[in-house]
Amino acid sequence: MKIPIIYNLRSLRNRPASTITTALGMALVVAVFVAMMALANGFRAALVSTGSTDNVIVLRKGSNDELTSGLSRETANIVEAMPFVAKNARGVPLASPETFVVISLNRLDGGLANVVARGVSPQATEVRGGIELVDGRWFQPGASEVVIGKNLTGRFPDVQIGDVMSFGGREWDVVGHFEASGSAFESEVWGENEQFMPVFRGQGFQSLTFRMADPSAFEGIKETLENDPRLSVGAQREFAFYTNQSALLSNILGFFAVFVAGVMAVGAVFGAVNTMYTAVASRAPEIGVLLTLGFKPRSVLSSFMLEALVIALIGGVLGGLMALPVNGLVTSTTNWTSFSEVAFAFRVTPTLLVAGLIFAAVMGLIGGFFPALRAARMQVAQALREG
Repeated sequence: MKIPIIYNLRSLRNRPASTITTALGMALVVAVFVAMMALANGFRAALVSTGSTDNVIVLRKGSNDELTSGLSRETANIVEAMPFVAKNARGVPLASPETFVVISLNRLDGGLANVVARGVSPQATEVRGGIELVDGRWFQPGASEVVIGKNLTGRFPDVQIGDVMSFGGREWDVVGHFEASGSAFESEVWGENEQFMPVFRGQGFQSLTFRMADPSAFEGIKETLENDPRLSVGAQREFAFYTNQSALLSNILGFFAVFVAGVMAVGAVFGAVNTMYTAVASRAPEIGVLLTLGFKPRSVLSSFMLEALVIALIGGVLGGLMALPVNGLVTSTTNWTSFSEVAFAFRVTPTLLVAGLIFAAVMGLIGGFFPALRAARMQVAQALREG
């Protein structure tokens, strides 16, 4: 025979102060956990969304990132002429040989930040989907012009349309702003590769990204490129490349979120233990009556565990609500692979909110177990005597 749930709900209502205090303690832990995991989610999403499963990125053999790669113009020309590279309606290969350099810019708040300056081909926006001009125009071939990712526009000086930026020993006219579906490209400065190359990298590129004519043929394309003795390159799906780029920092952020929330959870669990021990002590006569009426010790145990779980779930819901305002909040961090700043938005997802509820439930069950066990082990005479 099970103890009716209404008994537990009435008990919680009769102890509003301790119930609310314990629930708020758990809510704070859940809010911190969800917010920090949303930080990791946002960074991971920004980098992962940068890549496409239809694209291949080509780097120098042995290079794991663009910063340490280098491709000759001849190599880029050979790859662009390969039959597996898709072409647009004009018959132009959908390939973008690119320069990649990290420049230092002054922040509006007076600090310094490293920002990626990427030299791209005229086909870059066709190779990569989701890139749209939101203001101004694209740079003209042969001109010292740049377009700015939208995440840079509110944090740096000289990035508004009509401004002039100075880097690489030259001045560059800002002619447009672009967005890229929330990807890391929105934290970059783009110009023509032929203009950036002599300024930063002589006569070579750092990478080449192309659209595959048949995305299902990637393994064969990879083998062809990597076994061509003229090239000495490595090939990856662009999606996989940026996923790997995000792995290190997103894992560290995730670990830090769990660690901090775990330390805070210890205090929340002790709060739950104290609350439930107080409930057991104050309701000893009731426990004695329940046992006298024939309720089994395991029913008493499950009843008090349920009570602790309800408190925890209230805390979990409150914690999720407390964390919701950070969703979409834009922040920035350093991508440790390129040592450049990446701006991204916190991402509070339904999955993360469910994880917060589960985290709260675990805290509640741990905090409620030993008090519930004490209640279940009470003898009738002992319970009535304590009353």
